Amino acid sequence: MAMPEQSIISETLPPNQEIEAAWYGAGMTRWTDDWTVCLSGVEIDELEDAMRPLADHNITIADITPEVFPLPSLNRKIEGLYRDLIHGRGFAVVRGLPTERYSEYEASIIFFGLGCHLGHARSQNAQGDVLGHVRDLGMSSADPTTRVYQTRERQTFHTDSSDVVALMCLRDARVGGDSMLVSGITIFNEMRNQRPDLLVLLFEFIATDRRGEVPTGMKPYYQIPVFTWYDDNITTMYQRQYIDSAQRFPNAPRLTPRHVEALDFFDELANDPALHIAMRLQPGDMQFVYDHTMLHDRTAFEDRDEPERQRHLLRLWLSMPGDRRLHPCFAERFGSTEIGNRGGIIAAD
Repeated sequence: MAMPEQSIISETLPPNQEIEAAWYGAGMTRWTDDWTVCLSGVEIDELEDAMRPLADHNITIADITPEVFPLPSLNRKIEGLYRDLIHGRGFAVVRGLPTERYSEYEASIIFFGLGCHLGHARSQNAQGDVLGHVRDLGMSSADPTTRVYQTRERQTFHTDSSDVVALMCLRDARVGGDSMLVSGITIFNEMRNQRPDLLVLLFEFIATDRRGEVPTGMKPYYQIPVFTWYDDNITTMYQRQYIDSAQRFPNAPRLTPRHVEALDFFDELANDPALHIAMRLQPGDMQFVYDHTMLHDRTAFEDRDEPERQRHLLRLWLSMPGDRRLHPCFAERFGSTEIGNRGGIIAAD
């Protein structure tokens, strides 16, 4: 899909006022109970009861549906989680699952089963995997074909190619590996207040590296603005490392010094402790993040020596029924902008 290199903002700027739903780190740190969903004993039993017959029959994870993984007692909390993600603060942590009781396969069934009540799982790589494993594979982000989650390096604030990204912590690191979140709407508001001259540049098409996962007939990079204003919503799409590495392609539009200044200021705001929140996911925690308004990050970490004790998280990318409409330019990355059927890495099959 060919995308123009000029700005798309000439007639699509947001109204000259702060966008609501922004939040700041200090407030969220104080309001931990507001974004933490604690599982009761009855709800844990329900998750285990739904999991065990599927594990006994060795079900393929991708075949799990709400019909085969019923959660009647959890319906109200799942509905509240959906509202908080799409219409509220944009993130939540579900806490209390005793993962030490389960095998990796059993934990995967519970995580995927809960996730399928929220949305539809999307492919996370060119192989079409719908359940991802986040752990250090000894790789370096300096390699332009490496996905940063495969390293132990800091990730930097970014969004994923989905409506919602979810993580389940199986094991945490010996040191570090903390999760950080920041509101893209807050960054937008701050840029508009402080540097509107730079903000306007982030509504232009910018090349982002596909990191070797290139759909048939497509360029090795895609072009999308950091911010779009569409259907009365600000949507954020950002991965600075991949924006920088896209400059290795001769045909990719060049970043001007002004673009670099705008991206640097975006990063400066995201990394301001007054704006973001940091948390350490414990084994059993499940974090859900709304990619269209939130950016997430992970600090660098040091792992334990024993492979069986090293940091390991499961990941889901979800397409959400009833979600916002996206600007048509998202089709170049998401494959489609059809609500409930978009996002993920487009695989050959």
